[in-house]
Amino acid sequence: MANSHVMTKFPLNNAAEWVAAFGSPLYVYDAKSIRSQYFRMKYAFDPSIDVGIHYACKALNNLNILKLMRSLGAGLDAVSLGEIELGLLAGFQPKQILFTPNGVGMHEIKEAVEMGVQINIDNLETLEEFANEFGSSVPVCVRINPHIMAGGNTKISVGHIDSKFGISIHQVRHLHRIVHNMGLHVHGLHMHTGSDILDIDAFMRGADVLMDLAHDFKELTYIDFGSGFKVDYRAGEAATDINSFGEKMSIRFKEFCLEYGRDLKLIFEPGKFLVSEAGVFITSVNSTKTTPSTVFAQVNSGFNHFPRPMLYDAYHHIENLSNPEGAQRLYTIVGYICETDTFGYDRKLNEVRNGDLLAFHNAGAYCSSMASQYNSRIRPAEVLLEGDQPYLIRERETLQDLLRGTVEHGLYQDVEEGIREEAEIAVPS
Repeated sequence: MANSHVMTKFPLNNAAEWVAAFGSPLYVYDAKSIRSQYFRMKYAFDPSIDVGIHYACKALNNLNILKLMRSLGAGLDAVSLGEIELGLLAGFQPKQILFTPNGVGMHEIKEAVEMGVQINIDNLETLEEFANEFGSSVPVCVRINPHIMAGGNTKISVGHIDSKFGISIHQVRHLHRIVHNMGLHVHGLHMHTGSDILDIDAFMRGADVLMDLAHDFKELTYIDFGSGFKVDYRAGEAATDINSFGEKMSIRFKEFCLEYGRDLKLIFEPGKFLVSEAGVFITSVNSTKTTPSTVFAQVNSGFNHFPRPMLYDAYHHIENLSNPEGAQRLYTIVGYICETDTFGYDRKLNEVRNGDLLAFHNAGAYCSSMASQYNSRIRPAEVLLEGDQPYLIRERETLQDLLRGTVEHGLYQDVEEGIREEAEIAVPS
C-alpha cells in the first residue's frame, strides 16, 4: 500500500534525477511554494493596512533564497552582522533590514548603525549605552517581553518571564525614564513570543500588550509582532489559521491606529512559515539492521545535516520515494553520526532496501542553516526548483572545505628519532 501522505507542495517524481545530478544527501527547495506562502500571508490582512513581511533569514539563509524574498517585496529580519551582510549582498536596502541581536557587544551595534540598518534593542543597559553613543541622532526600536508562554518547545518559547529576550513589560517605567532623559527617538515597538504557536489568542494577547504600550511612544512608525506561526508536520495536524488571524489582527490594528491618531505599519517576521514546507531533504539508505528490539533504516546523513529532531524532539514526516508500492513495515530511521541521531522512531515506511531514497519533509527551515561539519562530514548541496528546472544554489562541500582556515605550522614532524626523544622525556624513570 502506497504512503499517500505527502507534506511537500511540489512533486518528488524527479528525486532520483536530482540525486544523480547533485549527489545525496540533498536539500531541495521549491520557489513556487515559497511564493505561495508569502502571498497567502500577505493577503490574509485587510488591504488598507500597510503590512510588511520581514523574512527571518536565520531559517534558511542561502543568498538565492534571500534574493527570492526580496523579489517578492519582503524586508529582512537579521540577528547577526553576517545576516546583515548577506541581506545587503542579496540587494536589500539597509532600511529594509531590522537588526534584532541578543547579548551582543556595542561594537556590533555600532557596525550595524554604520551599515544604515534599523536597530532593535532588547536590553535596558544596552539601550543606555546606545543613547550615550548616538543620542537622538539614530532612531531605535525596542523589543518588549510580554511575559506570555507560547511555542511548540521550551527552547523556542522566548516571550516568558524567564526568557533572556526582550525588555520586561514590568520594566516599562525604567524604559520611559531612559527614553525621556536621554532624548531617544523610538520609532518601533517589537515582540516575539516564540515559534510553532497554534493559539491565535496567544498572538492577540501579546498584540494587546504592545498596542497598549504604544500609546506612550508618540513617534512610532511601525509595530513589529515577530512571528512564530505553526506549520503542520504530521498528517492532519493543525497549523496556525493565518486567515482567521489576519482578520482578527486587522480589526484590532485598525482600531488601534484610530486611537493612536494615525496609521502605522504592521510588521511580521516569518521564517519557518515561509520556507518550511517548501523544502525536502533527500537521503540514501546505506543499510538496514535488525536488532532484538527494532529494525533500523540507516541513511547517509545525521544530525550534522538535519538537527531539528535531536535539538527539539521535532517530528518530520519521512517517506520512501524509491518503493512507493512496497508493503509497509516499522522502521526507526537513524543517521551515521557517532552518537545517537534518530530521525524517527517506529515509522511506517514502504519496505526499505539498500540504496532507496528517503525524503524528510518540512526541511526548508532550520536544517541547512543549522548544519555543521561534525564528525568531519561535509555539508550537502542545495537545489532550488523554478518550475521543473532544478538550479544548484550551493555546491556540495569537499575535503578542502574541512581544511579551510586551518593553519599548518610544521610543529610536529613524523621523525622517528624525534618521537623516541619525546617518549623518553614523557615516561617517568
